[in-house]
Amino acid sequence: MTGLSSEDSPVYIRLRGGIAAAILRGEYRAGDQLPSVRALAAEHGANPLTVAKAYQSFQDDGYVEVRRGVGMFVLPGAAEKLRIAERDSFVNGQWPRIRDHIDLLGLDIDELMARERA
Repeated sequence: MTGLSSEDSPVYIRLRGGIAAAILRGEYRAGDQLPSVRALAAEHGANPLTVAKAYQSFQDDGYVEVRRGVGMFVLPGAAEKLRIAERDSFVNGQWPRIRDHIDLLGLDIDELMARERA
């Protein structure tokens, strides 16, 4: 798990991040069919093999299942499992780098948080 993607991530990671965000927002719920590989590739101007790689990672992680000849579907509990994995990725991977950058710039985290709430 790499966390929701950034612009400098490989394309399949960015696609995975977009799909993960859609699942977390409830755009795709348990039992919903994901767009076909070709449809998602066309929508994002990506190679179908790249989309297939992103989808395969969701299948490997147990968030979706393939129904042969029908498509790929979100499994029950996928959103919560994904939320837990993304939280872990953020807290253990991204947050330490963000915190170090905040410290490096001499920013006050309380002021930053207050700014966001205003």
